Amino acid sequence: MKAIVCEEFAPLDQLKYTDVPEPTPQENEVVVDIKAAGVNFPDGLLVQGLYQVKPPLPFIPGMEFSGVVAEQGADAKVLATGTRVLGLSTGTGAFAEKIACNPKTLVPIPDTMSHTDAANLLCAHGTAHHALKQRGQLKAGETLLVLGAAGGTGIAAVQIGKAMGANVIAACSSAEKLAIAKENGADELINYSDQDLKSTVKELTGGKGVDVVYDPVGGEAFDSCSRSMARNGRLLVIGFASGTIPKLPINLTLVKEYSVVGVYWGSFTQHEPAVFAENMKELMRWYSEDKVRLVTDREFPLSETSAALAKVMNRDVKGKLVLIP
Repeated sequence: MKAIVCEEFAPLDQLKYTDVPEPTPQENEVVVDIKAAGVNFPDGLLVQGLYQVKPPLPFIPGMEFSGVVAEQGADAKVLATGTRVLGLSTGTGAFAEKIACNPKTLVPIPDTMSHTDAANLLCAHGTAHHALKQRGQLKAGETLLVLGAAGGTGIAAVQIGKAMGANVIAACSSAEKLAIAKENGADELINYSDQDLKSTVKELTGGKGVDVVYDPVGGEAFDSCSRSMARNGRLLVIGFASGTIPKLPINLTLVKEYSVVGVYWGSFTQHEPAVFAENMKELMRWYSEDKVRLVTDREFPLSETSAALAKVMNRDVKGKLVLIP
């Protein structure tokens, strides 16, 4: 079968599109024919050796996918052959035509859900859901500020924030991106290319500050947010798409009495699988109610994985990208 192989931690253009042996299921595994695979920022970090974990080389990258159950191990008959599923790998293996996995990591999907939507649901919406529900404990009526609100995880946070009853402020770097955030439910918009983030937040909140900040960007935007928090606020650290890991002026957390909360969705799925399963049920319900929608910027053939990852790493994506084997 065809797959993307990372032979060494190196620039994105060093990834290989090549033939590899087809997976054979162990007794407790199934093989899924992959129909689509989501492309995420951590995928680009992982293949360059810049992520917090480094898998043994060589490996097939990719962590989220959708497809059809094709083969079952002797002790893995819980999903019938032909079942349409979405899945989460252990961080690798999804950028291929097939993958062997534990059926417990798979979620059956309805015929009304496209494989492209299914492949893009888990990481972005799963991260935003866990961040806002378990880590941020967002309450109806609170104010949520979403940075990078036109990216995959930013759009997810806007949608989920609205589903949870928050007043959502979206911050983006262009009018075009803000329009996308508005289409997905944002109540207020900030263009931080030509508006001062701190003073605009102060104006929009009547001087109170924001209750919850969802920050996948880092850099200067984090610095502004650390000065824009309401009392008892929660500043959620999702990632550093700007490329700059900021330093926290910790005296502000004392004076303003807010919390800085780390969000690592991959760790959550491993340590709290029962809670993760409940989150997935809620996400699937919101999808069926059209409260959660997947915004896919573009589909790439699997052979063009390097180009797709480059667009994600350059923050040149509105919503998500998907790979089609």
